[in-house]
Amino acid sequence: MKLIITIVQDDDASDLIDVLTDEGFRVTKLATTGGFLKAGNTTLMIGVDEKDVDKILKTIEDKCKTRDQIITSPSPVAGATGVYVPYNVEVEVGGATVFVVDVDKFLKI
Repeated sequence: MKLIITIVQDDDASDLIDVLTDEGFRVTKLATTGGFLKAGNTTLMIGVDEKDVDKILKTIEDKCKTRDQIITSPSPVAGATGVYVPYNVEVEVGGATVFVVDVDKFLKI
């Protein structure tokens, strides 16, 4: 048995969960926050048989596409004066970070 831990952007989570549950997989959803953008994301934990890992990974890849997003970031204008002027920065968001780990024991009590 394997445990797939995947971190996806909130915008992608609902569609991914719907597809996985429609395919008969059980998904545990955790609300998490990313460190770089300080924005909400979703961590999914999916316990599967080893034979299903590739199918799950393909589904994640199909549903969680990367895209560009404009964020506003403060920038020091006058050095040490403490004056900040916001400016727009384009960053890539979306996609997924996936960990596949072995499960030594699985119990459903």
